[in-house]
Amino acid sequence: MNLKAGNVDQFGGFSQFRNLQEFNTHLEMWLALHKDNFSKGELVGLKRLARFAAKIPGVSNAKIGTVLKAIHEDYNGNGISRSTFKRMIAKAAELGIFTVHETERKNGSQSSNLYVFNRFPKSEPPKEEKMDHHNKTSNLSKAIKNQENTKRNETGLDYTFTSDRVPKSFVDIVKYFFPEGKNIEEFWRMTKIAAYRNNRDQHQLLDTAIHSFKQLIRKMKSSFVAKPIAYFYCILNKKLEELYFEELFEMGFTAGNENFCMNFFYKR
Repeated sequence: MNLKAGNVDQFGGFSQFRNLQEFNTHLEMWLALHKDNFSKGELVGLKRLARFAAKIPGVSNAKIGTVLKAIHEDYNGNGISRSTFKRMIAKAAELGIFTVHETERKNGSQSSNLYVFNRFPKSEPPKEEKMDHHNKTSNLSKAIKNQENTKRNETGLDYTFTSDRVPKSFVDIVKYFFPEGKNIEEFWRMTKIAAYRNNRDQHQLLDTAIHSFKQLIRKMKSSFVAKPIAYFYCILNKKLEELYFEELFEMGFTAGNENFCMNFFYKR
């Protein structure tokens, strides 16, 4: 059964956030992970819709036309199309960024949708009833949590204390999931190790490192990862090896150049 249309205030119970700051933080985490899934125009639409979800944090029932008009005014007449906005809605809903509820007027006709933004999911182990060895896994989870708490108490320094040697773009994405400066530096240290092992400059593989970190977060959303930093290193190292063989192929793996490739491989 559809919800009855009305003022956004009546949908306050749908909000999943304590305040606007918490909503913005969760939205930033969603975008850090899924920004590449959207086109430039779709991102404009998503961010503008989020601004309409400020009165009731994370809840908006703004009409599409209203949002498009606001974008048009924000960009001095250079807005986005209705179809672009609808593609954004479909993508964001599929990714879980928000849930769309249809609303209807008193006469039964369809009204504007209700957009309820979701919290970014925490990394949690599978529920115990689905585990084969849940006690062992539960104990391991507690041990890791205790270890993290101990480290946090020892350092007490958040991402703002991260070394300047770590690129800002790398800090900006890691901090939402591992806010401790020491943890961010450790992820970057593993990046440097992977770079050295694969004969690459660490700053040349920044995009690959960020992409590998996103893959780690995807994995953590679906299952328990006991050692995130080690898992990140494995992903990054594998991608660098794949890149190496792609470059090898481009340099010499043609019908008349097999010997060059074999020599190049064994000299690595």
